[in-house]
Amino acid sequence: MVIMDDARDETADQYADTAGRAVLETIRAYGVTTIFGIPGTHNLEFYRPLAELGIHAVTNRHEQGSGYGADGWAQQTGLPGVVITTSGPALQNAMSAIGTAFCESRPLLVLSPGVPLGDEFRDVGTLHETKDASAMVGAIAEWSRRVRSAAEAVEAVHDAFELFRTGRPRPVHIEIPLDVLEAPADVPASARTARPAPAPDRGEAAAVRAAADLLARAESPVIIAGGGATRAVHEVTALAERLGAPVLTTLNGKGTLDEHHPLSLGSNLRLAAAREVAEAADVLVVLGSKLGEAELWAPRLEARGRVIRIDRSAVQLHKNLLATVGIVGDTAAVVGELLAALPGDARPAPDLTVARRAIADEIRETAPDDVALAERIVDALPADAIVAGDSSQIVYLALANVLRRSRPHSLLYTPTYATLGYGLPAAIGARVAAPHRPVVAVLGDGALMFAVNELMTAVEQRLDLTIVCVDNGGYAEIKQNELDRGIRPIGVDLVQPDWAALATAFGATGVRVDEVDRLGDAIRDAIAAGGVRLVHVRQPRD
Repeated sequence: MVIMDDARDETADQYADTAGRAVLETIRAYGVTTIFGIPGTHNLEFYRPLAELGIHAVTNRHEQGSGYGADGWAQQTGLPGVVITTSGPALQNAMSAIGTAFCESRPLLVLSPGVPLGDEFRDVGTLHETKDASAMVGAIAEWSRRVRSAAEAVEAVHDAFELFRTGRPRPVHIEIPLDVLEAPADVPASARTARPAPAPDRGEAAAVRAAADLLARAESPVIIAGGGATRAVHEVTALAERLGAPVLTTLNGKGTLDEHHPLSLGSNLRLAAAREVAEAADVLVVLGSKLGEAELWAPRLEARGRVIRIDRSAVQLHKNLLATVGIVGDTAAVVGELLAALPGDARPAPDLTVARRAIADEIRETAPDDVALAERIVDALPADAIVAGDSSQIVYLALANVLRRSRPHSLLYTPTYATLGYGLPAAIGARVAAPHRPVVAVLGDGALMFAVNELMTAVEQRLDLTIVCVDNGGYAEIKQNELDRGIRPIGVDLVQPDWAALATAFGATGVRVDEVDRLGDAIRDAIAAGGVRLVHVRQPRD
């Protein structure tokens, strides 16, 4: 026994301060307290220091779930989500989440081991050997680096946080060769401390003055707030009230202005009635959005007036819509400068009754059955609930439009990448980050099957989490697409498990709702009871 203890002590001494520890110590210095991933043969030196550093490890049941859990966590904390994968297939499993983070502009830091230095491209059949892991990830991430020393790895972490703080937040990947990862780290403690955040970019003064001049003379200004505006809640609200300007948001910008505010027209840009409000403005202010087709459900926004665009990234200023005045800078800081430059008192709010009625009518006309069901779900939710959605009809045709939230990141969704399997792991990450807020995942049966294994993660983490599974029998939209093209439905009518029994088998509590009228009470009961609870409801079929 003494010999074994001595051997264990020698091993601990050997790995007391590796590159893995230096990297995690640096990440912890920036405030990250949770990582997502799965321990594996090659990544153990990333895991060794976690408990000592006070970092909570969430073990998902698939690395795609790790990426989406990290995203849900990041949206609640304002810090980047961190994922640890092992080499080879584990890193490849996380690729969908990396692609999502790129398209939705979300901060994600992925750490993985790689083949030892000198073994690149040898193709000799070592465990998890991958031809070029860094190139693979770099093809879809903002950047991917294969480092050659612990010092390079730590510097890459600092570079990642600089991007997250000052640039367009997107995923990055750091690959550390296995021999480097497990070797002693020659990195001083001072190099592992967080670097101070730079002052926010307030934009070019001349451009701010030009924008303020346009707004001072505007008679019908409108504001569009995208995902890049969610940290500017106070400033966007103040600007809207000063101008008396209606505010529309993208789904990624949802809640930047409280959706109960008299000037809010919600996250409804995918509706023609909402786009018409924006297009009719004599001055349109676009904050932190590329106005992409996936957010608009239209090829482009056809603004008829002048356009002011504010974005962290210069390449965004004319993307999909030319700017009359483009300002590169931090949204909160630039809008603060605009407010200081604007003359006069707050203008009265316009009457938005007609616009609201037109938007509401279009919502109901687009998907009346889904909307009716979504309204039952929304009525059952606490006012402060975080709702995680998926690429399911109940979400993108209904819930996203009828749900009103008072602050950003209260609807977790991926409108651009639209990956099935996002909702449940994102809800897990959000609940870990925000245990004081109710979290409810709403998704279809097809989406839930993509990540049903993460029920075990939620149970293991002892979370209070309610999952509402709206069962429309499979891939209903794709079935309709096939019919519209004259294709006999194939591969879209899915065999269903007994969802309530399946949830119970995972250690959760499953409830089947046979009558839609009982859905609201079932959701309320699940939230009140706590624990992991799945509410399964079959959507009425024609």
